[in-house]
Amino acid sequence: MTDWVPFPDDVAARYRELGYWTGETFGQFLADRAARFADRVAVVDDRQRWTYRELDERATRMAHGFVARGIEPGDRVVVQLPNVAEFLSVVFGLFRAGAVPVFALPPHRSSEISYFCSHTDAVGYVIADKFGGFDYRVLADQVGVREVFVLGDPGRHTALDDVPVDPSGELPTVDPSGLAFLQLSGGSTGVPKLIPRTHDDYLYSVRESADICGLDTSSVYLVALPVAHNFPMSSPGILGALHAGARIVLASAPSPDVAFGLIERERVTITGVVPPIALVWLDAVATRSEDLSSLRVLQVGGAKFAEEAARRVRPELGCGLQQVFGMAEGLVNYTRFDDDEDLVAISQGRPISPDDELLVVDSDDVPVAPGEVGHLLTRGPYTIRGYYRADEHNEVAFTDGYYRTGDLVRVLPSGHVVVEGRAKDQINRGGEKVAAEEVENHLIAHPAVHDAAVVAVPDPFLGERTCAFVVASGEVTGPQLRAFLRERGLAAYKIPDRVEFVAEFPHTGVGKTSRRDLRRALGGR
Repeated sequence: MTDWVPFPDDVAARYRELGYWTGETFGQFLADRAARFADRVAVVDDRQRWTYRELDERATRMAHGFVARGIEPGDRVVVQLPNVAEFLSVVFGLFRAGAVPVFALPPHRSSEISYFCSHTDAVGYVIADKFGGFDYRVLADQVGVREVFVLGDPGRHTALDDVPVDPSGELPTVDPSGLAFLQLSGGSTGVPKLIPRTHDDYLYSVRESADICGLDTSSVYLVALPVAHNFPMSSPGILGALHAGARIVLASAPSPDVAFGLIERERVTITGVVPPIALVWLDAVATRSEDLSSLRVLQVGGAKFAEEAARRVRPELGCGLQQVFGMAEGLVNYTRFDDDEDLVAISQGRPISPDDELLVVDSDDVPVAPGEVGHLLTRGPYTIRGYYRADEHNEVAFTDGYYRTGDLVRVLPSGHVVVEGRAKDQINRGGEKVAAEEVENHLIAHPAVHDAAVVAVPDPFLGERTCAFVVASGEVTGPQLRAFLRERGLAAYKIPDRVEFVAEFPHTGVGKTSRRDLRRALGGR
C-alpha cells in the first residue's frame, strides 16, 4: 500500500516554474513572518495575547521538546485541541520537528480517534485536559498512544508546559514537497478519510487566499469555527492571517454571546462561519447591543448558503458577504469583492488559481453543456492526487489526476460555481459531514437492530438533519439507540436527529435499499 500520492514530477516542476510552489516550509513561513511582524500581536484567546516573536519562540521550544520526547521526522501526532493559542505553537512545533500533525476536532470521540491513531501509526496525541465538559485524558487512556501531551492538568500524562527542552539540539531539515500534515475529509463512507497536504501546495493556497480576501496588517481574523477545520485554517484562516501580519482572535464558541463581544473588543474585520451560524447571527443582531461596525466581511462556507439568507447579510449585519466553496482535498472558490450583489447571493465563487481545472460531467463522464448541472471533477496546484493509505478508494475517487468531488454543480459564464447538491451519499449537517454508512454500521451493532439506513432530512436551519430508519429485531426505542451510539464513542453531531422504525426497507431494482423512497416516505409523513 502507498502511504500517499505525490504530484507527478513534471506537474510539480511546472507549478514551481509558475511560482505557485516556492519551496517554503511551514517552519520557515512562521520564522519569516515573525521577523517581519515581530512586535505585532499574532494571536489572542481567552487567556493570553502573543506577539509574532512570542509565537515563533514558543513554536521553537515545542519543536525541541517534541524531539526530546522521541518524536522523529515523519512521525504522526494526532492533535485534538480547542480554540486556544497553544494550537498554533503545537502545530508549528511539530512542523519544525519534522513530524506530521493529524488534525482531529473536539467533538471526535473514541471511534474516530482510535481510527486516526491506528491508521496513521501515530506515536503522539496532543489534547486539552477538559473541554466542553469532556475529559480528554480518559479518551487518551482508551487510545493508548505512546506519548500523550496535555494542555492543563496532565493526570498521568505529560504536561505541554513540562516537555523537556534542549535548545542546543539540531532540528531536522524539512522537505517542502514532503508530507506536511493530514487533514480530515468529510467522508462519504466510514470515518473521515485522511488528506495528505504538502508545505508547497497548501502554502500556495494560503497566500492566494490572503490576497483574494484582502488581508493586511490592519486585518483582524476571528476564528469562530473549530480551528482545525480546513476553512478557518486556510481560507484565508489563521495561516492567511499570519501570512499578512494580521491578528488572529480565537473564539471559544461561535454563539453571538461570545463572538459578538470579541468582534467589538478586538475590532474584528473578517470571520468565516457555516450557514447555520450565519442564520443565528442574523436572527440575533437586532436584539444585541455590541458594536459590530468593524466587521467588513462575513465569509460563509462549508455548505450552500440559501440565496434569501445571503441577501440579508449586508442590510442586517452591516458588512459584505463572501461565499466560499471549498474542500479539504484542495479546490477553493471565493466570490470576489468586485462581484455584484446578485452574483454573490446566488453563487459560491470562482477558483483561486488560473490553473484550477474544473470538469463538469454527466454520470458517464461526458462533459455537460455549459451551464448545465453535472458532477464536479477538479485538479490543480493545491488539490491532492489521492487519500492517505487508501489505494482501493483512490481508484474510484481520482481519474487522470482529477478528484471526483461528489458535488453537483453548474458553472456560470463568469466562471462562478453554483452548487446544486451532493452526488455522494453523505449528509451535510450544518457543515459537519455525516457518513451514512458509518452510523448505520454502529446501529446494526445493537442486538435489537436488524437493519438500518440513514438519510438526510431537509432542514431550514442546518440545511440537512439525519434520520435513521431502523428495522428492529427486538424491543428497542429511539432514545435507547441514541444512548447506544454515544456509548460507542460516536461524535455528537453524528447521532441521528430522528429515528423511525419500519417493518422493511423499500428496494431498488437491483436489490439495494432505496434511500430515495425512504426520504419520500418521510416527506409524506
